[in-house]
Amino acid sequence: MTTAHDFSFTSIDGKPMPLSQFRGHPVLVVNVASKCGLTPQYEGLVKLYHDHKDEGLVVLGVPSNQFMGQEPGTNEEIATFCSTTFGVDFPMTEKVDVKGEGAHPFYLWMKEQLGQPAEPVWNFHKLLVGKDGKAIRAFDPRTEPLAPDVVRAVEGAL
Repeated sequence: MTTAHDFSFTSIDGKPMPLSQFRGHPVLVVNVASKCGLTPQYEGLVKLYHDHKDEGLVVLGVPSNQFMGQEPGTNEEIATFCSTTFGVDFPMTEKVDVKGEGAHPFYLWMKEQLGQPAEPVWNFHKLLVGKDGKAIRAFDPRTEPLAPDVVRAVEGAL
């Protein structure tokens, strides 16, 4: 059976990032953008990560320019913006497509697992994967990272 651990991204600094390295850790995968009205959610993502990283949580930012071109920068520009503006210190991938035929295979698999709610409809769509690599839940982009539903789901996965 396929799990999230069978997929791999490339990190924002160009290194291989197999999701198998997160085996044993729940992962909240979030497609992100620097020029979106929801960009301030980075603050909540950083706080959620810091509140639970010692228990094993991984937050994984996945930049995508598919929603009204709101992530136009290079990987280097994105990394600089995230770290200097919001203090992002969780892992980030290179910029990828997250929906449609050209979507990264991880996103296609999540949609297979959870159905339509797993397909990103906008920036800051959140997908939770369990320690075992199984898809757990999708959260709408407008659901804040520190919303009770998200925090409960993350804590349940720890």
